[in-house]
Amino acid sequence: MKLKIISATIGSMFLLLSGTAMAQTTMAAAVDHTIKTNPDIATDARHRRSVDEALIGAYSGYLPSVDVGWGYGREKAKNSNTYNRWSEYMTRREKSLTAEWNIFQSFGTYFEVERNKARMQSAAHKVAGTSEQIALRVVEAYLDVLRMRETVRLTKQNLDNHQKTYDQIQMRAASGVGRRSDLDQAEARLALAKSNLVSAEANLRDVEIAYQRYTGMHPDDLFQPEVPADSLMPTSLENALEVAREYNPLLKQSLADIEAANAQYHAAKSPFGPRFDLEGGITEYDNTGGVRGPSDDHYLMLRMRWNIFRGGADMARLGETKQLSYEAMEINKRTLMQLDQSTALSWNTLVSVRERLPNLKQHVDSSLATRDAYTLQFSIGQRTLIDLLDTENEYYTATVEYVNGQYLELFACYRLMADMGRLLNSLGVQHLVDTDPTERVGWTNPWSRTDYSEPLKQIPVAQAAETQATAEEAALVPESDAAEQVEAAPEEAAKGN
Repeated sequence: MKLKIISATIGSMFLLLSGTAMAQTTMAAAVDHTIKTNPDIATDARHRRSVDEALIGAYSGYLPSVDVGWGYGREKAKNSNTYNRWSEYMTRREKSLTAEWNIFQSFGTYFEVERNKARMQSAAHKVAGTSEQIALRVVEAYLDVLRMRETVRLTKQNLDNHQKTYDQIQMRAASGVGRRSDLDQAEARLALAKSNLVSAEANLRDVEIAYQRYTGMHPDDLFQPEVPADSLMPTSLENALEVAREYNPLLKQSLADIEAANAQYHAAKSPFGPRFDLEGGITEYDNTGGVRGPSDDHYLMLRMRWNIFRGGADMARLGETKQLSYEAMEINKRTLMQLDQSTALSWNTLVSVRERLPNLKQHVDSSLATRDAYTLQFSIGQRTLIDLLDTENEYYTATVEYVNGQYLELFACYRLMADMGRLLNSLGVQHLVDTDPTERVGWTNPWSRTDYSEPLKQIPVAQAAETQATAEEAALVPESDAAEQVEAAPEEAAKGN
């Protein structure tokens, strides 16, 4: 019993120490982690919430404004009550309660509310658009890591094959059967294979750095992703363009910006009309105007104000908002052009690579068959060394091209999902905040700043829970299996490092 507990404890310690190296990550998990921790997405989410609060501020224009006043001090007066002579100093006291309720402002409040509604929609679509774009970068980095790891594996295999050929030629040359020129040729191809490996490993480190830049994590054991479901994929270019124009969040954002600019333009017209306010108040004075005693004032009035001239400021503001509206329209046109271009390029890449993949696969199979045949023929003297080395390089090139084509197909699919605004949906990942443009995210307390927390703090908590669950599972492992895990853990950790 004691041995079982000790074995389980040691196994748990190795799991804790090598948890990072042994962890496995799916593409959805990498994207989800990035959505929760990326500062660009968090910035847009904070802006979304600030616009939500601004909408509440715009609605306040429909509600009355109430003020309470109080005053205390010394006063002396000179007026008809004091027979135009200065009175003695008296202690003046004031208390007031006034209320003002705007009845009509030439639709200024209405269009200000509409402007902030459109701003809220724009901010919500911006969060979704930024999330889709950042997620696409994570997907690209994720696929690049897998692609380069496979390329490094193929390059190492190619190096091993060249090493075997070189050893064989070297043995022939040492025994006097082979020629020195063959040995030099084999040595040159071996050096080239070593150079290719160094280059492939450098490229792998580059894409791992790019992955870490977006996710904040070093790529561990990454799972091979699958192509998005057929129900999410478009059936034609026309279908892809139609879906992209309807659901792409960046295009929706540009449309919402047009609505906000138009509402702002109409709100700028309100100063040209009259303003009606219902005003009421209660004011109590003591010892004012040179007269001792109370002086109270109660009133309820309907006031009309209409500015006739303000130096041309209102006209200039109207012209400014008009041009801002035109600017938003041009941005929408540009966004639409860029979206159509990106969608067409994604579709063209997907179609072309799917047409190439069968030929690339045939190239790999034929190159492999040719290499095996040339190897056999070289051993019996029917093929030269150059023939053998050329077929080896052709097979290596064919396999690398085929691997690149496979990952290019995957990325084209996910890029098409991003163009159509379906990338996060296809991965089953939730947005950082609610992206429904018609609903507010939620109420926040403006008096406190304790609601801010670093998003990165959420991740170690989840990792700790996962590590604890792994330790509990290790405690249930039979004694013999636990001992095997203890022996295997250092080897796995070394591989991971």
